[in-house]
Amino acid sequence: MPAPLADRVRPTTLDQVVGQQHILGPGRALRKIIQAGEVPNMVFYGPSGVGKTTVASIIAKNTKRHLVKLNGTTASTADIKEAVAATHTFEGINGVLLYLDEIQYFNKKQQQTLLEFIENGSVTLIASTTENPYFYVYNAILSRSTVFEFKPVGKEDIEKAVERAFQFLAEEQGRPMLPEEGVCAHIASHCGGDVRKAMNAVELSTLACDNGGPHVEVTLEAAQELTQKSVMRYDKNGDEHYDLMSAFQKSMRGSDPDGALHYLGRLLEAGDLPSACRRLLVCACEDVGLAWPQIIPIVKAAVDSALMVGLPEARIPLADAAVLVSLAPKSNSAYTALDKAMADIRVGKAGPVPRNLQNKHYDSAEVERKGQFYQYPHDAPHHWLPQQYLPDSLLASRYYEYGDNKMEQSFRAYWEKIKHNNG
Repeated sequence: MPAPLADRVRPTTLDQVVGQQHILGPGRALRKIIQAGEVPNMVFYGPSGVGKTTVASIIAKNTKRHLVKLNGTTASTADIKEAVAATHTFEGINGVLLYLDEIQYFNKKQQQTLLEFIENGSVTLIASTTENPYFYVYNAILSRSTVFEFKPVGKEDIEKAVERAFQFLAEEQGRPMLPEEGVCAHIASHCGGDVRKAMNAVELSTLACDNGGPHVEVTLEAAQELTQKSVMRYDKNGDEHYDLMSAFQKSMRGSDPDGALHYLGRLLEAGDLPSACRRLLVCACEDVGLAWPQIIPIVKAAVDSALMVGLPEARIPLADAAVLVSLAPKSNSAYTALDKAMADIRVGKAGPVPRNLQNKHYDSAEVERKGQFYQYPHDAPHHWLPQQYLPDSLLASRYYEYGDNKMEQSFRAYWEKIKHNNG
């Protein structure tokens, strides 16, 4: 069984690699390192299908080092030791380049074993990960490595790779591959920046249109059928999940309804209705807050409606809610005030509850002044009277500051008038 097209057409030189010009372009850091031939330990960070494995293979070829590929999901400590043992063979005479894919699945003990070998120079490590290495890779390995971020490949660059793939198949099979107008562009725009997915789409569409004739005419209809849904990067347990939720809330917080709708659409397209709902509720409370507190039950009603009807109809009330939160006035005054109060509590700034606020209970004999002395605010004009609420040690503390919005300023004016008249 032949290898997948993505492996057969894999670039063998840096000039054949599409995308990643920010690190592989002329004069860029990684390209200069590779050309110099003295390769340090490196961590390649980025989504799948963007060239990490390809670049590692090119590095091994250019430096004439023996390449050992391992995957963090299946490799063991024994596999690492076996790779190191290759340094004592004829194959490893120029050194061993260990390419460890998905290093985030290595536990701390496995990464410590790996560290031992890269410290003594037994191997040169190129680790790759789809997750943020600063969260998932052992700090000692990171401190001895250079991190390079690989980014999703742009549509124009992927289209070049798609055209190259059709040409490769034509040469491989000895007959023309004739994609209809628009086929290459369609595949390039429906692979989510993943070159490997694009290569798979090329291979499948070619097979679907192959009738055994002297040439293969790849139709746009076939390409569309095989890429019915835009392939969007999304992993509920990965960085992309949190990046999308973050972008969604930050767009609403920044009062940009277009950005909010875009990221809401991506969450819903991925089927992640719960995350979209949670983020809307959080944003209504955290970012709109007291500037328009009525928005909280409104958004809650929209979320309840969405969860009741499910997708695809859920998008309708959620779109209303996302635009409403985006356009609403903003205030984080209550949320930040609570954070200040909790910060004091965490460092021990608390103290006994004032006697007037305590629940009624027996006064011991040594208490000079008996009784609770709580004053009921509703018995006073305007339902307010001065009395102590904070503990003695925090009497000077002020947590809440009125926001500069119409709602909170009206509250401020109301209470300043009442408290001044009662002062």
